Amino acid sequence: MKAEIVELTDAEGAFFDPRAVAFPAATAGHWALADSFDPQAVTQDGRWWLRFRAFAVRLDDGRVIIVDAGIGPAHAPSASWAPVPGRLPDSLHAAGIDPAEIGQVVLTHLHTDHIGWAYTGLFPNAAILVQRAEFGWSSLRFPEDRLVLLDGDTKLADGVDVIATPGHTPGHQSVIVEDQVAITGDVLVHAIQLVAPEIGYSQEMDPDLARETRIALLSKGLRLATPHLTEPFITTDRLTMEQRFRR
Repeated sequence: MKAEIVELTDAEGAFFDPRAVAFPAATAGHWALADSFDPQAVTQDGRWWLRFRAFAVRLDDGRVIIVDAGIGPAHAPSASWAPVPGRLPDSLHAAGIDPAEIGQVVLTHLHTDHIGWAYTGLFPNAAILVQRAEFGWSSLRFPEDRLVLLDGDTKLADGVDVIATPGHTPGHQSVIVEDQVAITGDVLVHAIQLVAPEIGYSQEMDPDLARETRIALLSKGLRLATPHLTEPFITTDRLTMEQRFRR
C-alpha cells in the first residue's frame, strides 16, 4: 500500500521560555550550528520561534490517518500558553480532507499543543490512538468509546506503523511510513537536537530516555516529519558528520 504524507499547518509563535532555558546544556557552538540549519527558528531578539503542525497519512485505499491534532481553537487546553486559535480546519480543507471522515487520529503524546483539535471535537468519528503508558501522568481524557489504548509497537496499515518512542513523555509514540519517513512528534523539537542529539529539552519528562530514543531514531537514517521545525520534512543526510557538533 502506498502512502502520501501531507503537512497540516496549525499555528506558529514564540516559545514561552527563553531558548537557553529550554535547552540549558546548549553552548554557543551548538546554537551556531542549529541556527545555520534552521535560521527561521530564532527571532531577531533571540527567541525560539516554532511551528505547530499535524500530518495526514493518505493511503491509496482512500483512508486518511491523522497524526497529532495541533494546538486547537481559542478554548483549547493549550490556550494559556500557545498561539491559539490554530488553523488546522483550514489546512484540512485545503488538502481536501473532511474531518468527519477520519477514522483514526494518532496522538504522539498528550502535551496540549498536540491534542487540541481532537480534544475539542474536530474529528467526531475518529478513534483516538494513544499509548496506554501515556495515561498515567495526564489528566486529559477522551470519550471512552473512541479511545484506543496501544501497548507498544502497532501496525495501522500496510506500511504504516506506530512505534513506541518514550522519554519526552512516558508513552510517547511516533509513526513510521513505508520504512522511509518518521513522523517524530516531540522526539526532537528544535534543530539543536539534530546537530547535537544529546542535548536535552526542559519539557522532557525522562531526559536520559529521551536522549536514547532520539539517537536511536536518528540512527535509522529516515526522512523526518517534524511538528515544530520550520521545514516540515527534513532529510537527515543533510546532516553530514562534519555538521554534527564536536566538542
